[in-house]
Amino acid sequence: MKPPQIAEFYRRLAAARPDPRSELEHETPYTLLVAVVLSAQATDVSVNKATKPLFAVADTPAKMVALGEARLKGYIKTIGLFNTKAKNVIALSRLLIERHGGEVPRRREELEALPGVGRKTANVVLNVAFGEPTIAVDTHIFRVGNRTGLARGKTPLAVELKLEKATPAVYKQHAHHWLILHGRYVCTARKPNCAACVVRDLCAFPQKTRTGA
Repeated sequence: MKPPQIAEFYRRLAAARPDPRSELEHETPYTLLVAVVLSAQATDVSVNKATKPLFAVADTPAKMVALGEARLKGYIKTIGLFNTKAKNVIALSRLLIERHGGEVPRRREELEALPGVGRKTANVVLNVAFGEPTIAVDTHIFRVGNRTGLARGKTPLAVELKLEKATPAVYKQHAHHWLILHGRYVCTARKPNCAACVVRDLCAFPQKTRTGA
């Protein structure tokens, strides 16, 4: 996809969703961080159901550590991999207290040093909590980038680097959300709803569906 097409691609996504936001419910950088860690291999809907009562009792690192791993598991047991996630959330909460005064750091290296936090999670936190123009590549964005021809790559990092280079500066702040929402609701994995796609004519996918069925 050439630069003029890429600019038009984002212009249309922006027009369709002028105020894109994360669908993970959170109030602070810390609750966002926890929610993103819990969202690995889980849906935002399932995470939100679990974190609403959890954050009512533990919305800071100190409160989370006081809650403890065993009790935390009770709140997140409906989420996949909850045993490992509970261990990581308690461990990262302790490190936030010990290393960062209980605050979520704004540097990628410091975020990725926390248990359960990889590049994608760090990018989400940097973008959503701190307004950095990062692009977190999840399964949806990886699929959209490759399928449409916007940014093809064999790994999430390869797609991320191509998106960073190709995305016009004016669209970088919200590119992550536009792409993930497009992948979640329109350019779905099994049956993309090409009939409802605002960038259909720009897309390189050869097997476009005729209807949303």
